[in-house]
Amino acid sequence: MSKKAVIIYGPPGAGKGTQANLLAWTKGFVHFDTGKFLDILVHDKDNQKDPAIVEARKQMDSGELVTPAFVLKITADEAKKIGESNFNIAFSGSPRTMFEAFGDPSAGSGQVQKGLIAVLEETYGKENIYPVHLVIDPKKAIQRNKNRKICSICYTAILYNEEKGHLHATCPLCGGALRVRSVDNPAVFETRNFGRAEGKRL
Repeated sequence: MSKKAVIIYGPPGAGKGTQANLLAWTKGFVHFDTGKFLDILVHDKDNQKDPAIVEARKQMDSGELVTPAFVLKITADEAKKIGESNFNIAFSGSPRTMFEAFGDPSAGSGQVQKGLIAVLEETYGKENIYPVHLVIDPKKAIQRNKNRKICSICYTAILYNEEKGHLHATCPLCGGALRVRSVDNPAVFETRNFGRAEGKRL
């Protein structure tokens, strides 16, 4: 059976991670959560001497999009590793921009900067790539995310229960302490996801 790549689109709170996790738990996919991967990478104390990562952290924490070229390299490299290991992959959060999706065919010096879609086509085959778009009311998304916490150890997202509030004081999977991501701050969330410039995001 051919390995597959599923790309799940939608704003934070739409359920991208939940659906990708279901594919991972029931169908053997590798869930590549771009936001989670970036959050771990840029906040790792061991990476704070790398200027590119320090800049990405500033962008992420302020609500700006992390530079697409930086994100594209990370996601493309990881997708190739996972595909070449013969695993299915489910993306929740990538590609975010036209550049990340399709790269830059006029990168200069006769070179073509490939986007994530081209990398997936080479690794998985065009016929094995499946995009999925999840839709949610912006007010509902903001409500979910301003109350969301994540585990500081395994980065599992802990959603808020509208009727009962937070049901967990620690992570139900590993027992780690819970924290709020900088990008789930309501002001940052609206800037990143509902106040974005026309044409910048997919």
